[in-house]
Order: sequence, then C-alpha cells, then structure tokens
Amino acid sequence: MKKTLLPVCLLRIASLKAWLFAGLAFLTFNNQAQTVTDYDGNVYDTIHIGTQAWLKQNLKVKHYRNGDSIGTTFPVTLDISGESAPKYQWAAYGIDSNATFYGRLYTWYAITDSRNVCPTGWHVPSDTEWTTLTDYLTNNGYGYQGSGNDIVKSMVAKWGWGTNTTPGTPGYDTASNNSSGFTALPGGFRGGNGTFFGVYFCAAWWSSTEYNNTDTAYNRHIFPMDSIVQRLACFTKDYGIYVRCLSDSLVTQINENSIDKHIQIYPNPAIDKVYINYSEKGNVILQVCNTLGECVLQRELSSGTNVIDIGFLPKGIYIIQLIREDKTIQQKLIKE
Repeated sequence: MKKTLLPVCLLRIASLKAWLFAGLAFLTFNNQAQTVTDYDGNVYDTIHIGTQAWLKQNLKVKHYRNGDSIGTTFPVTLDISGESAPKYQWAAYGIDSNATFYGRLYTWYAITDSRNVCPTGWHVPSDTEWTTLTDYLTNNGYGYQGSGNDIVKSMVAKWGWGTNTTPGTPGYDTASNNSSGFTALPGGFRGGNGTFFGVYFCAAWWSSTEYNNTDTAYNRHIFPMDSIVQRLACFTKDYGIYVRCLSDSLVTQINENSIDKHIQIYPNPAIDKVYINYSEKGNVILQVCNTLGECVLQRELSSGTNVIDIGFLPKGIYIIQLIREDKTIQQKLIKE
C-alpha cells in the first residue's frame, strides 16, 4: 500500500486548490550562455549560478542517454499507483505543446534509472545540490528586496505566473522576476492516480534523493502564494514531476570583470603562494574549492596584503570565493 502523503504536503495542495478554483551533449564554460543537446535533439540554454551550471529549461527528452525509450501510459490519465517502480514520462495532459514550454513529467523511478535521463555530462541533482543552489541565492542578495531566504521571485520567469498582490510571490510585479536566470515556469505535476494538477500555478522538480528509504523522495516546489522555495518529501515516487539537470562539473571560468576593484589576487597561475590584497575596511572570508565542490582551504582575511599558502594543493583548477556581508566574489585559480 502506498504511503500517505505527509501532512505538510496536504496543506500545501489544499491551499493550491483554493488558488485554482479562485482563478552527445556538450558544454564549454565561459562567460556567454552555452547550449546543451539531449538524445532527442532538444536544445537547452544554460545558466551559471554560483559554482553550479544548470539547464535553463526543464528536461523534455523521451529517451534515456543510451537511446532506450522512456515509456508513457495509454491513456495519459492511467492510474499507476498500484505498479511497482513505474518508469514513465508525460507531457502535461498529454498535450505535446505543454512539453515544449514546461518540459516533461517523469516518475522518480525513471529519473534515477542507471541509463540516465540527463544529457552526457549532466545529472539529476541531489537534495544537497538543490540546497547548494538555494543557499547561494539566499546568501548572495537574491531574496526579495535584497536579503533573506524569500528567493522565489529571483527564480521564476517573468511570464506564465498568475498575478498576485502579495509582495514576494511569483505573480507580484512579474517584471522584477528571474534575477538569477533560473526561469522557473508553473508546469504543475501528475499524481500517481493519473490526475494532472497545478499547470499554470505551481512548479515542482525531483531530486535524486529518496526520503528515509520510503516511497517518497525530496523535491523542490514553488507555490503561487509563497515567497520561499519549499523543500518537501511529500510526493510518492509514482508522481510525475519535472527535472532540471545539473552539470557534473563546477563552473571553473569566472567573469573576470566581476572582480571587485578593491581586491587583487596574484599570481595566477600560481605554484606555492597566492597574494590577496584587500584594500577595504572589515574582514572577508576566503574559501578555496576544488572541482568536486569541496572546500579545501578556508580562512579569514584582513585589510592589506594576505599571503595564502597553496603549496599543499594538487595541481589543477580551483575556485577562490571571497565572501563579504554584501556579496560573494569568485575567481578561477590555476595551481601549477
């Protein structure tokens, strides 16, 4: 028997119903937007957010990476809640034009299949990787009016969301949406019983992380009445939810024009030492991260010239992050 949805999800969906009744892939990282192509020939834009690179649209492929077909149901509203580990994909309501705009809906079993749904070099993000995204936006001034974890408006598209008079929600002042470039659209989801719900009103994405070895998995939701991205584990794995693929590699080429004029980092490439000259008052936190996203060095810098020993680091590419209260500054570092 399927596990009952968690109470918090029932409350969210009940609130959403009230709203409804009321109304061979490749990527070369550089400073310009690049594209990625999936097995079916669908082309996606990409967006760099912090040290992550995301597809700018939801996945819409109908085949695994090796060419095997990802099945669908006939009819599209078929109840699959009694099936064991169903692997399906759908366009919302079975209308292909919906897949063009919103992507395709996948069961969790399909998106975690070892044949891979994302293009080569990309993967379905884990719960931790989703948190990396939302934490970055929270900590770097993407909250509503510049601070806090109310980052929804920074992630949603400027179009497609119903109007709302509540500040910080997707439909409030839509012209100010999407400062992060994530471009989330309200494509809804599909229940295991075959019911499509929430199209034009909410957005939801799978993570690859299941919830406590149960028949649910972590996902991220954006509801029309919220300003905060919801981290929930309330949909069973037979639900159809969207996928936003994440690059296997960190962004290792940073826009050099983003470096603050009050901070100098040299030499680069470097062999054993890096000098960081910081000319403003106040302290700044230094982090050096490898291409796996692991922080291999962290310390506090003071105003003036700071000498950083990197002789112990293996040769390779790293990302220097300088974290201040008002912003985070990044630069690529090559260790020779």
